[in-house]
Order: sequence, then C-alpha cells, then structure tokens
Amino acid sequence: MSSAPLFVLGVRRSGTTLLRLILDRSSGIAIPDESHFVPQLAHRHRAPVDRDRFLEDLRRLPTLPRWDLSPEEVAPLVRSGTTTGAVIGAIFAAYAAKHGKLRWGDKTPAYMRHLPLLERLFPDAIFIHLIRDGRDVALSLLALGEGVVGRTGANPESAPGAALQWVTEIRDARALGRRAGSSRYLEVRYEELVAEPSAVVESVCTFAGLAFDPAMLEPSEAEIAKRPHHRRLVEPPSKRRDWSTEMSAADVQSFEAIAGPLLAELGYELSEPAAARENRRAKVSLAWYRARIDAWKGAAYATQRSPLWRRRHPRLFG
Repeated sequence: MSSAPLFVLGVRRSGTTLLRLILDRSSGIAIPDESHFVPQLAHRHRAPVDRDRFLEDLRRLPTLPRWDLSPEEVAPLVRSGTTTGAVIGAIFAAYAAKHGKLRWGDKTPAYMRHLPLLERLFPDAIFIHLIRDGRDVALSLLALGEGVVGRTGANPESAPGAALQWVTEIRDARALGRRAGSSRYLEVRYEELVAEPSAVVESVCTFAGLAFDPAMLEPSEAEIAKRPHHRRLVEPPSKRRDWSTEMSAADVQSFEAIAGPLLAELGYELSEPAAARENRRAKVSLAWYRARIDAWKGAAYATQRSPLWRRRHPRLFG
C-alpha cells in the first residue's frame, strides 16, 4: 500500500466533498475538512524550519480547533531543520494518527490556485482531479447565498466569472497532471462518480493504493448528523443540478463563450457547436483573470510573510 499523501483536486462545487467523504471512510487514509493553512505556513516557514516558531504559528490556526487537534498533538512529529513540506505534513499526520490511520490526504479547492506549491512541498504526492461540467458548477456556485456553507469571498457572481475560474483551474490542474505523469495523477468525472459510484471509487482506490470496501459508499447517520449540510450529498443523481433545464439561455451562452473550447475538449455537449472555437475575447478575459489572481496571491504572500499575519491571527491555544 502507498504511503504518499493524496490530494483531491477540483473546482469548488465539483463534488470534491463527496469524494473526500467516501475516501475518508477507508481504513487506510484520513482526509479532514478543508485545511486552508498550507500556503500560509509554506510562505512563513522556509527550510530549514525553526520548530518553536512553527509551533507558535500552529497555536494561531483556526483549522486545528475545527479538526479537534491541538498543537501538542502535532509537536512530537515536528523537528527543527527539516523541510517545509515535512512540518506541514506533520499536522495532517497527527490528524490521521488521532483517527487510527497511517496515511493522510487533503481536499481544499482553494489550493487549485497553488498547485505548483503543492508539487514542491510534497514531491511524492498523488492527485485525484474531479471534473464536473462547468455549467453545473456555475449553477451551484451562483446559487450559494450569503452565509451558506461552502461560500467564500472568492465565489464568482456571474456565469462568465464562473467560466473564468473553471477554465483556469482545470487547465492548471491538467498541466500539473502532465508534469506529474500518469502514475501520480488521475482524472475522474463527477458524472461518472454519481452514476456508477462503486466502479469509479474502486478504480480510484486502485490508483491510490487503497483497499476498496463497498461500505465506503454508505454514509453513516452519525456522519450526516454531525454535518447536516452534507445530507444533499446522498441525494440520487436525478435530484442534482442540471444546467440544460435550470440555466438561463443567456447564462449558457456567456459561459460557453469562454469555456466552450474546454467543454468540447472534455467531451461535454455544447448548446451551440460554434462555441467550441477559440475566440480572442475569451483569451483576453482569461489573461485578465489570471493577472488578477496573481495580484491577489502576491498581496496575500506579502501579508503572510509580515508581522501583520500574527496580529490578524491571535492565539487560540495557550
């Protein structure tokens, strides 16, 4: 069995939570709720890592209380002078050990903007990339209201905005796949996962070096009671969103004007065959979107490297 960390990749609202929950039911791996701390800690702690400084930052991470994990449980796995990836991996390893498992994974869609960083930190990691029809992703993203679980400040507010995110993140993940190679990168279609879950999950487990158990497909009532917002994940496919009946013609057209070529490349049917052709306006919009994301990442990096980070993250543990 493999011991490599496993990252579930996918644009937000692509079904990554569903796949995470299924894989987390395996006896061989623990995949917690979204972590969000990897870029922050990676930017703040370059190798060789200072153990005391790193542990002080752990006392300020809101993720640890959500995971019911304390810095004291992580500390025995952290050594000074090691790599940044090793000490960040220690947090996940401590979570896995607490749940009686030896291997860890992660599912944080925000990391779709930090894929080269994941590659550098975890050179032996494997990646499962879940792809869903972008129009269904857009429907789900645009339906999220304020205060809804899963909504973030990065959510697009229009069909073209959703298309820009979907195209950019999927292309970036597929580029990672070409670099990592077929032994470390696997693409899975959401539509196939919900239609044939047993076959798809078994193939994912084989690729990831996990033992498949049909019980992985069955959520427990305790699991749903703990996370009521996950109840929708057990709905039959017929009750899931369908862009062809729920999306306005104007939104379909504006989404396909940007994402049409990638939709066609992935084998998704277009409402207008002409949308499969590349167009200059879409290329300009995608370049603008990437520049905006890069600027946002640059500003976040500067903050994370500065003393301001600790002022914005007070201690949560004594």
